[in-house]
Amino acid sequence: MQDELNTDASPAATPAEKETMPSLEEMLKAAELQAAEHHDAWLRAKAETENMRRRAADDVEKARKFAVENFANELLAVKDSLEAALAAESPSVENLKDGVELTLKQLVSAFGKFNLNDINPMGEKFDPHQHQAIQMIESDQPANTVVTVLQKGYRLHDRTLRPALVMVAKGKD
Repeated sequence: MQDELNTDASPAATPAEKETMPSLEEMLKAAELQAAEHHDAWLRAKAETENMRRRAADDVEKARKFAVENFANELLAVKDSLEAALAAESPSVENLKDGVELTLKQLVSAFGKFNLNDINPMGEKFDPHQHQAIQMIESDQPANTVVTVLQKGYRLHDRTLRPALVMVAKGKD
């Protein structure tokens, strides 16, 4: 009877060992499940990346489209002042001159808020990055010195928007 018990115990141990070691089918199902989870996570990450790219492109487009919004708001006050001057019934020359001076101050203030500064190089050495020479003239000034400014130039931060139109002194022969 003990032989039967021992014999019965041996085969019972084998199925228990099999249960601890998963079958190939179970391993395949687990790997397929894990692969499906990874694929799902990859699809979600891909979708999130695409959404972020689209949002960033929209933000760039809005920034480009509305970049001058604050500057435009500042210029509206200047336009209002000019329209008010034109709407005056019978303005005197002195009143118009005062109004134009105040409007110019508004415009200069708006330019200053946005780092739009004028280039008025009278007496400075000619700089081709900031000045455009129209003519060279005889002068007592040293050669390549700006003698006359025909039109001011403008700089936005450190970038020249419009070079100043100038006349430059010739070198003495």
